[in-house]
Amino acid sequence: MGEAAGPVFELSGLVVRYGSFTAIAGLDATVPPGAVGLLGPNGAGKSSLIKAALGLLAPADGSIKVLGLEVPRQAIELRRRVGYMPESAVVFPSMTGFENVAYAGLLSGMPRGEARRRAHEVLEYVGCGEERYRSVDEYSQGMRQRIKLASALVHDPALLLLDEPTNGLDPDGRSEILALVRDLGHAKGMNVLLSSHVLDDVESVCDSILLLAKGQLRAAGTIDELKERFSRLAGDRVRFTLDGGADVLVAAAQEKGFTAEQPDPLDPTECVVHVTPGADARVVLALALERGLRVRRFVPRRTSLEDVFLDTLETSDAGGGVR
Repeated sequence: MGEAAGPVFELSGLVVRYGSFTAIAGLDATVPPGAVGLLGPNGAGKSSLIKAALGLLAPADGSIKVLGLEVPRQAIELRRRVGYMPESAVVFPSMTGFENVAYAGLLSGMPRGEARRRAHEVLEYVGCGEERYRSVDEYSQGMRQRIKLASALVHDPALLLLDEPTNGLDPDGRSEILALVRDLGHAKGMNVLLSSHVLDDVESVCDSILLLAKGQLRAAGTIDELKERFSRLAGDRVRFTLDGGADVLVAAAQEKGFTAEQPDPLDPTECVVHVTPGADARVVLALALERGLRVRRFVPRRTSLEDVFLDTLETSDAGGGVR
């Protein structure tokens, strides 16, 4: 396993259509090696981008290169170097876990003996070694996801494409799959593109993101860079914890020109105030005291990937473009 020397994806003016519907509209992007998250609301074009990258959809316009190979012209060669774990169920329930994974190796062009040897290795890696000879129709949802991951890994790909890999899993199963993906993307040095609507999953695994909406690129960069950019634009944010009356403090802060909100309108004890440059959280604290509110604590609120995601989409919808 190893990282590609150059960009993993190179997209130039990429357009993908289904009849008269445009799923991807003139997408330009360069995706670096490493673990990258592909984010966006439903209908953003994430699945269309993955299918185009695999050569399953021919672009209506523009070009796409994956691992330096032109798609769809070199799609067959590319599929030997890419592992794909789709969201849909792609296991054969009447076959054992071992047979599923070995068969995936054969489909990727591996000799039979090599496919069987690698199947044993990856099944041990994903934690299904002891269950390898059981029929997949006896597996739990978590084990089926592991079999799908093992099938994507059996031919030792240079790039792993994951489409909603934690879908349908309980918290323990989700954590276990994410730990494997994190190990692949960091300890093993494999290039990973993780498409997910669960922002916590992306933030726990990936170093950088592509954010799509309505078939266009809205933001790209490392997660840390995007968080820092958001923090500079939004100003410092302070979370106030009170005995009650969060709505009162929000109204008072807004009267003074601050941006303030209750993260949960049903929780009267928490509110967040955006402190503009040159202002101080003590000004807001004084407002609370003037209104007889008891403040338990006030601490800086760290920027999350969700903040970046929501702010970028809101800004784009308002016509502001990529921030």
